Amino acid sequence: MNPAKTTTAENASREVERATELNPDHAIKTQHLRRTFGDLVAVDDLDLAVPAGTFFGFLGPNGAGKSTTIKILTGLLDKTSGNAEVLGYDIDRDPVEFKRRIGVVPEELALFDRLTGDEYLTFVGRMYAVSRTQLRNRVEELLEMMNLHQDPRKLIVDYSHGMKKKLALAASLVHEPRLLFLDEPFEGIDAIASRQIRDLLHGLVSKGVTIFLTSHIMEIVEKLCTDLAIIHRGKLIGSGTMEEFRRGAGLEETFLGLVGASTAPRATLSWLE
Repeated sequence: MNPAKTTTAENASREVERATELNPDHAIKTQHLRRTFGDLVAVDDLDLAVPAGTFFGFLGPNGAGKSTTIKILTGLLDKTSGNAEVLGYDIDRDPVEFKRRIGVVPEELALFDRLTGDEYLTFVGRMYAVSRTQLRNRVEELLEMMNLHQDPRKLIVDYSHGMKKKLALAASLVHEPRLLFLDEPFEGIDAIASRQIRDLLHGLVSKGVTIFLTSHIMEIVEKLCTDLAIIHRGKLIGSGTMEEFRRGAGLEETFLGLVGASTAPRATLSWLE
């Protein structure tokens, strides 16, 4: 077996084993995390604990503070106050160290449109100092897995939205992250690709990688996640295992009840009554 062909999940597992001495229990931990924009409080006194090796769902209605929290935890946005650790590293004291070990698929994607998929993945891998031999094999494997290898000269600007989502996910994996942040990763993805990506993510979690997912699709969350937290108006209003959320009315009804949407009047159109 060629060592360079070892799968991303297997390599990530070894990285987890080598680097759990800092905080073996939690991949993410925040205390009194707060972010304001003028008078707007986007994240309000957030205490979050994400167990290592879990598939963690982070839910909330639009404007709840989910994307702001992810931007803080990935170093894209400064917090106003509070503390946060990612993989045991303080995000203020060790900004480079924790960023080496995370992968991110942001909602906005932020790809380089004038590169091909191959060029973009190679660029990302070089930024993370992946060796040339390993990188070549990983790029080929990721492009084939995401079904992006059939037209190697096609520029990203000509990709469909779903293709761009898959390329962004591939880029987040190329350097063997220990923690993945996925902000609405299944939006615009067809059913076949969605199944392939779900299988890939389950494989990563089974090897010890932690995944932090935001999604508005409850069915996806219920199928994938082992643990959940719900945020509303910047505040944490519920957290626990998926089994705990399923008890009683089920995940969707529990979510709607916590955010106060279960009592909202039904939307109607006057001419359809």
